[in-house]
Amino acid sequence: MSRCQSSGRLNLVELQAFQGLLTQLEFMSSRDSLPSVSAVSPLALAYLGDAVYELYMRSQLLMPLKRIRDYHQQVVDQVKAEQQADYVDVLLPYLSPVEHDILRRGRNASTRRHSRVDSQTYQKATAFEALLGYLYLHDQPRLFELLNQLSQPT
Repeated sequence: MSRCQSSGRLNLVELQAFQGLLTQLEFMSSRDSLPSVSAVSPLALAYLGDAVYELYMRSQLLMPLKRIRDYHQQVVDQVKAEQQADYVDVLLPYLSPVEHDILRRGRNASTRRHSRVDSQTYQKATAFEALLGYLYLHDQPRLFELLNQLSQPT
C-alpha cells in the first residue's frame, strides 16, 4: 500500500514541499503568457501532467527511507495507467465543468492502442494526465486540492 493511500491527506509540510518543487520547475514566468486551454493540445497537456504526477508521487513516497528499487516499484504502481484511470473515477464528483471538458478532450485525444492495457483504461489515464497538466499551468492551488482528494480514505 502506498504512503499516499495509507496516511490520508497530505500534511501542510508535505504540501508546501511539493508546491515548492513545482514552483522551482515552473517554466513560464507570467500567467499572462499562458495560452488558452483550447490552444494547447490535450496530448501536450497529458505529457506535462505525466511528469507532474510522477514528481508528485516520487515526493510523496520518499519517506520512509528505502532502497531506490523499492521507491521505483512504489512509483510505478501509482503512475501506471490502471491506477490513473481509477483516479479519474475518484475525482469526477469534485470536478468543475471546465475540468470535465479537459478530461473529455484528453480521453478523446488518446486513440493509440496500448499493448499492456485496454484502450478505455489508456484513454482515462491520458485524460487524468491532461487534467493535471492543465491544472499545473492554469491553477496550481486547484491541482493540490484534487491531488489531496486522491489521498482520502475510500
